Amino acid sequence: MTEPNTRPRAPFFSSGPCAKRPGWTPSALSDAALGRSHRAKIGKAKLKRAIDLTREVLQVPADYRIGIVPASDTGAVEMAMWSLLGPRPVDMLAWESFGEGWVTDVAKQLKLSDARIIKAGYGELPDLARVDTRSRDVVFTWNGTTSGVRVPNADWIAADREGLAICDATSAAFAQDLDWDKLDVVTFSWQKALGGEGGHGMLVLSPRAVARLESYVPPWPMPKIFRMTKGGKLLEGIFQGETINTPSMLCVEDYIDALEWAKGLGGLSALIARADANARTILDWAERSSWAANLAQDPATASNTSVCLVIEDPDIVAKGPDAIAAVAKGIASSLDAAGVAYDIASYRDAPAGLRIWCGATVETSDLAALTPWLDHAFAAETAKLVAKAA
Repeated sequence: MTEPNTRPRAPFFSSGPCAKRPGWTPSALSDAALGRSHRAKIGKAKLKRAIDLTREVLQVPADYRIGIVPASDTGAVEMAMWSLLGPRPVDMLAWESFGEGWVTDVAKQLKLSDARIIKAGYGELPDLARVDTRSRDVVFTWNGTTSGVRVPNADWIAADREGLAICDATSAAFAQDLDWDKLDVVTFSWQKALGGEGGHGMLVLSPRAVARLESYVPPWPMPKIFRMTKGGKLLEGIFQGETINTPSMLCVEDYIDALEWAKGLGGLSALIARADANARTILDWAERSSWAANLAQDPATASNTSVCLVIEDPDIVAKGPDAIAAVAKGIASSLDAAGVAYDIASYRDAPAGLRIWCGATVETSDLAALTPWLDHAFAAETAKLVAKAA
């Protein structure tokens, strides 16, 4: 079997941390405030710059607060749930592993007895018509990173809601159009979508979320890194660059560089267009493929960032789940070893298959170059199965 002639120039298709922006080199970080306190004037200015650029690129409303918080997107979601949930019943949506994680925390850690869990399997969305945002809070992921399924819009969230809409948008921000009027809490991280470094989360709060924070005191103990109020008032400094704990100024500089790149492209619309074109490259190939298919069942809810593929070759499927898993693992391992595609195995809790990041920092030409290699690797792995059976 002859190898394809063309290789991806940048074989970085991980779903987080995802590829650095095109043209990135370490020299982009030469202006980092290294060796300086994040509370010094220069440190605060860098953090404020990161917040201001986030607002500009994502088109966040002026009256929404944006804060840099510890522990990546997970930390931001946990801060929101531990600080805001409790005064109203809550609907918890889950259709992939991270949504499942938030369900577990609410049910087993916060132990909210009035939490209603609405689930769907990998590749599908829950019935959004069941969600009651008029009287209940809701916690959901906008884009299921491990399932490749996203909500098509926010029309199912009531405009006149009394509850809060808490959205984990970590693989949607900078690639999908978030409806800010329908969202009260939005979280994401730097390592998703823009290729930033890990460890830092972003927390965006609407005025309604701030009002909840200032009027509600949770009945459980609050760790220091979750506390956003003092004396019943929001700690405004958190949303002006005064972080709760010490951030990496090198990572801050890297995030600023990515935001400047995004702004230079044309902002959010340009980022979305790049992600759409990238996903279309893989999905068009999958539609032509005799062995691969999109895990997302409905094209209207298919992700344009974390594209998840399953193996549907009849001969492999007939051999059972172990054969499917072996072929998928073999494809990911062989392309990694060949330096063609790194980190494209499906998430450990997801159905066996492949997951290919298609966000804006990936070049469409690299994804086009990848597809012949996917076919080549599949042919090689199926040949191994035949040889083993013989």
